Amino acid sequence: MASSPPAATARVAAAEGVSTTKGSRGGGGAEPARSLRLPPSNGTRRGVRCSAVGNPGGGGGCGGAAAGEEFVGFFREAWPYIRGHRGSTFVVVISSEVVSGPHFDGILQDISLLHGLGIQFVLVPGTHVQIDKLLTERGRMAKYVGQYRVTDSDSLEAAMEAAGRIRLTIEAKLSPGPPMLNLRRHGTIGRWHGLVDNVASGNFLGAKRRGVVNGIDYGFTGEVKKIDISRIKERLDSESIVVVSNMGYSSSGEVLNCNTYEVATACALAIEADKLICIVDGQIFDEHGRAIHFMSLEEADMLIRKRAKQSDIAANYVKVVDEEGISHLHEDGEPSLNGNGSGHLDAYATSFKNGLGFNNGNGIYSGEQGFAIGGEERLGRSNGYLSELAAAAFVCHGGVQRVHIIDGTVDGSLLLELFTRDGTGTMIARDVYEGTRIAREEDLLGIRKILRPLEESGVLVKRTDKELLEALESFYVVQRDGSIIACAALFPFPEDKSGEVAAIAVSEECRGKGQGDKLLDYIEKAAMALGLEKLFLLTTRTADWFVRRGFSECSIESIPEQRRKRINLSRGSKYYIKQLQPKHARVTPNNIIAR
Repeated sequence: MASSPPAATARVAAAEGVSTTKGSRGGGGAEPARSLRLPPSNGTRRGVRCSAVGNPGGGGGCGGAAAGEEFVGFFREAWPYIRGHRGSTFVVVISSEVVSGPHFDGILQDISLLHGLGIQFVLVPGTHVQIDKLLTERGRMAKYVGQYRVTDSDSLEAAMEAAGRIRLTIEAKLSPGPPMLNLRRHGTIGRWHGLVDNVASGNFLGAKRRGVVNGIDYGFTGEVKKIDISRIKERLDSESIVVVSNMGYSSSGEVLNCNTYEVATACALAIEADKLICIVDGQIFDEHGRAIHFMSLEEADMLIRKRAKQSDIAANYVKVVDEEGISHLHEDGEPSLNGNGSGHLDAYATSFKNGLGFNNGNGIYSGEQGFAIGGEERLGRSNGYLSELAAAAFVCHGGVQRVHIIDGTVDGSLLLELFTRDGTGTMIARDVYEGTRIAREEDLLGIRKILRPLEESGVLVKRTDKELLEALESFYVVQRDGSIIACAALFPFPEDKSGEVAAIAVSEECRGKGQGDKLLDYIEKAAMALGLEKLFLLTTRTADWFVRRGFSECSIESIPEQRRKRINLSRGSKYYIKQLQPKHARVTPNNIIAR
């Protein structure tokens, strides 16, 4: 497992020529590269509004020609995401704070829009705010022990009422379909009446009593035991949005109150969802107030370990992922990562066995099932959104490739997260840069093996072993099963805030599987970490590949003067440049502030 691109010392070396993969990005389920950023409006946070656009030549409702161009531009640039997400299955857990807030209707409207674009949804709404409110109105007190609610008969009655109200609200909000007024000009109105979202709910969740743990009787609190996979998939295949409440049913006919996040993680693992999306009431920022848009599973794991002494939730996560738990924290408080940084990640894999529960009934820690989020620590947000981050890492261990934590209080945040490069939330992923790292001296032979055929064919400039060794610190490699399967170099020119991309090459047996895209994306993030604003390259035969990935042809004057002096003009290379997206935050165990 590789960490995010490091901020390295500026290095300048001669390089020219690139080679790349064939085929589309995302072999093995990778997503299309995010490339769209919508401009801000008057410095405020804006959402995506899907509405009619006026005549570009007149003063239409969206501000005339400029608004029309922006709308058209958005759709044209969004099409890779629309196509890439079509047919995917997303489990969406909506926090109780969002469900009870003013933004819930907008989120459901966006889910309806996405469902119409071919995405399958399983919704798991939270209920604890509504339950606590009902208990207060009835003169009762909510009681939590650890991450779980103690569910007595009064709490069970409130939980059933809250779950029923929320389910009915979801069904009602998803029933109208798109506004008829906007559809009249496209045909007979009657043909559009069928454009409503079917919502399916039922007894999809099997549970068992949590029982007595450490002397505490949890009453009617349940633990997830079974997800009715076949019936959920049947409803999804019939184009229904599935709603799974946190009310489970025992084999003895009891109704049990389960933890919402435990239900959501069980659903995501059981149906092998493409994504788990957590919609919460805030954003994860770094210490400078910048949104953190991406974390690898390794980075998330490191952060959780860093907080293990301050957070019961973090400690519970560590206990199951690594038997030595917080003993992996050194005396200085820094996490140990077993040499290569991923030993504990590879050693543990979350599993959900239908009929048994999480890990054959031996879950997150002794006496637990799954990964529950709740209790006083989460309610007080004493550790920000660490709870959701731990749940995200937990489900990534089980095979769900992407988990997104999104601020549901931002209008259109779900659309922006799925259809823009950096999104608005935080994505946690296991496989994005797996095996990618800075080259080491022992990689020289592997890099040479990949480059030699391309040098002999004239695609790349020939380098002696001495030249390659001198430039080695500027190379990045992708390693799999002990072998180097791809390489690329980044040569920074900090005075010009630019960097040269060179020697992108993938081994022949691995071409066409997205390794070139993965490495280029890694290089771009490394460049942004160095404060660079643009990338350039020289190529003779691979221009079309780079053009498709955002590079455009430029003149030699666009190349830094220091590099121009060393260009071999006899090769007749073409010059290409790409402006990088504004730098966004990168997480480290020491710089996260969650709000």
